[in-house]
Amino acid sequence: MKQIAHYINGENHKGSSDRTAPVFDPALGKAVSEVSLANQADIAAAIASAKAAFPGWRDTSLAKRQQIIFKFRELLNERKHELAEIITAEHGKVLSDALGEITRGQEVVEFACGMPHLLKGEYSENASTSVDVYSIKQPLGVVGIISPFNFPAMVPMWFFPVALAAGNTVILKPSEKDPSAAIWMAELWTEAGLPAGVFNVLQGDKESVDGLIESDDVASISFVGSTPIAQYIYENSARKGKRVQALGGAKNHMLVLPDADLNLVADSAVNAGFGSAGERCMAISVVVAVEPVADEMIEKIVEKMSQIKVGDGRRSCDMGPLVTKEHRDKVAGYIEIASADGAKVVVDGRNVEPDGDQAGFWLGPTLIDQVPTTSKVYQEEIFGPVLSVVRVKSFDEGLELINGGAFGNGTAVFTNDGGAARRFQNEVQAGMIGINVPIPVPVAYFSFGGWKHSLFGDSRAHGEEGFRFFTQTKVVTSRWLDPSHGGLNLGFPQN
Repeated sequence: MKQIAHYINGENHKGSSDRTAPVFDPALGKAVSEVSLANQADIAAAIASAKAAFPGWRDTSLAKRQQIIFKFRELLNERKHELAEIITAEHGKVLSDALGEITRGQEVVEFACGMPHLLKGEYSENASTSVDVYSIKQPLGVVGIISPFNFPAMVPMWFFPVALAAGNTVILKPSEKDPSAAIWMAELWTEAGLPAGVFNVLQGDKESVDGLIESDDVASISFVGSTPIAQYIYENSARKGKRVQALGGAKNHMLVLPDADLNLVADSAVNAGFGSAGERCMAISVVVAVEPVADEMIEKIVEKMSQIKVGDGRRSCDMGPLVTKEHRDKVAGYIEIASADGAKVVVDGRNVEPDGDQAGFWLGPTLIDQVPTTSKVYQEEIFGPVLSVVRVKSFDEGLELINGGAFGNGTAVFTNDGGAARRFQNEVQAGMIGINVPIPVPVAYFSFGGWKHSLFGDSRAHGEEGFRFFTQTKVVTSRWLDPSHGGLNLGFPQN
């Protein structure tokens, strides 16, 4: 069976641990490889590699850093189909969705290529007589990135292009469920000319996470995942004095007003609810229908759902399997809970006939109507292809329902009323808002992050907030009494 190792100091590193975890092909329902799970010696080796590489990378010119990031971008663009196939084989999402994930991650790489502008300081001449004051942005040092299984390429790319552009060295801890994408990207960085030790991949489980948190040589932690783990990482990293970006879970609502275009609503609910088998922190999981639109809306959604082809992501399918058998069974259990709580299961995904191996981790798109807000189906993040419908009588009732939840990651409103949309964006308590857009993930030069229990820490991901997170500022006050000059050189400076 294929062995997936770490990537430390510019090469694959088997490590000294004898612990491993199986990596499954979800569409086949069988283990296809094993990933190493780091022990303390492996963790120390990754941190030592990044620490040793930091002074040289910190002092590498902005022009040279920019050239390497540009090269990575070009290589990624040329070979993204390779990466998409790796993602589909280990996560299960269809190839087109894997390519979309890579494209959204590449936006951050391209944004990071503009880092000379984003790393500029400020300058005040003659703040006092013959005294100038200016600021300098410098890197933090070794930074840790802990990424989830659902976006093994995009989520790491939310962080590491910005971290590297700012002059930090990186240790990426990918999910043990789909670890190969991280190794592929590490090898691509080496091919792009990144010095050894600047980008490292540390495989593992909780021991690796805790090792990064507890190390005094790791300056910051960036994480995306479930809310309980995000809170754990935030609290323990903050206790160690680290900077923290910890993006947690979600329960995203889509408010549908009576004047909305219901064909657009149906398309959007299906695309946002069942894309990537619902394993997205920005998936729409609850449609809040302001009466009297619910019945007609559900009819249109059911019609669209009937067109979804579930199967192996390497075939011509629309939706793949869930990532593991345990996760599939957990998500399927919510359908049983819904029935017990008095909800109406309109479309039951447990009955799906997939275009794929019967042993795969299949669960088809599921639609549940009249979900009580007291039910776990409404209150908990399901992270699967289960779309709930809650009926309300008014805009105000729908808004109150959304704001009453524990999460505040993303939300959307569908309406043709500009006043209602403007009021919604002003009053709703969430970090990312869509107006007739079901998955309002910001483009790379804005920042990603939610409110309430969807975000813990000092900053959101990518955009200008990302550069602020991965740098620290010095302010210099200077006075020079005697001018000086160098020798003659009429050529342009190089790098």
